[in-house]
Amino acid sequence: MAYQDEQLTCKDCGTEFAFTVSEQEFYAEKGFENKPARCPQCRAARKASNGNARPQREMFTAICSECGTETKVPFRPTEGKPVYCRDCFQGRR
Repeated sequence: MAYQDEQLTCKDCGTEFAFTVSEQEFYAEKGFENKPARCPQCRAARKASNGNARPQREMFTAICSECGTETKVPFRPTEGKPVYCRDCFQGRR
């Protein structure tokens, strides 16, 4: 299929933007059926503001059961269960 640059209108800001041949080939390669609805600037702003941003993990302070150093872990330590720092955890694998 021969592609040509297309001018599209952003649904957020209303400006026209080019849907280039290389972008069209990329979309076809990935199997995307719809053309982009937002200009590159609005796409980037949307992604940065909420899009697919993962919420910040809550980290908990703990003492490594093996070497005794203070470490941060992404779960609330349970009393009676060992907690390991990154180095000790990797060594146990």
